[in-house]
Amino acid sequence: MAIELGNLGIWRSYNLVDAKFAAEAEKLGYGAIWLGSSPGGDLAFVDELLAATDSLVIATGIVNIWQDAPADIARAYERIAGKYPNRFLLGVGAGHREATKEYKKPYAALVDYLDGLDAAGVPVAGRALAALGPKVVKLAGDRTAGAHPYLVTPQHTREAREILGEGKLLAPEHKVVLGTDVTETRAIGRNTVKFYLQLSNYVANLRKLGFTDDDLEGEGSDRLVDALALQGDAATIATGLRAHLEAGADHVIVQVLNEDPWPAYRALAAELM
Repeated sequence: MAIELGNLGIWRSYNLVDAKFAAEAEKLGYGAIWLGSSPGGDLAFVDELLAATDSLVIATGIVNIWQDAPADIARAYERIAGKYPNRFLLGVGAGHREATKEYKKPYAALVDYLDGLDAAGVPVAGRALAALGPKVVKLAGDRTAGAHPYLVTPQHTREAREILGEGKLLAPEHKVVLGTDVTETRAIGRNTVKFYLQLSNYVANLRKLGFTDDDLEGEGSDRLVDALALQGDAATIATGLRAHLEAGADHVIVQVLNEDPWPAYRALAAELM
């Protein structure tokens, strides 16, 4: 791959990332920041983050295919990639049925969107695809640089690597909460995890990973929350993140749920870099 992400990245809502944040992440050794919460439009904020750093990669995690036409996103890609070669990765995905009234036949829509990016000149190596199910994981491997699964466990990473084969990017996201008071850390983790239990695509994928109705009802079982939001000191969390790398991930994307994310990002950099 021409775009070098390193082993460790950061996932954060795009409206919570500024030039100062990006510069600090690069200083700590993180290879990429993935901008979540459906960034779109002209992606002008990406230029600002890249201008403030020297080698950090900025990725979208993800541009929602229902919100921006491929030709429009391709123009933004061309501008950014032209100014900052090999430092921008365009992550795209279909989002969630519950959040998008146009959400119909998402697989076909993804294929059409990738066709549009092809027609507009966005290279395969410059884009990635949000992927959970095996069909979309395979599409990610066939039509993009690779897959960006979200809200998954190392088991999913292992299965996704088998589908992708070698040589394709596999970049799962994982949530973490730094702290040693399990009552407090689990409450923080549950506060985020419970949102995704309202979204059918995530619930279906979690069932495939072995979670039961008891795990998925209400705000989620302790077993579910602990699996999806790693908790503990930095060494404990690092062990959980390494499990993705051992299962076949190229790049693990860390989403810190603590109110102040920097103690966790600094501690994990010290453990994993």
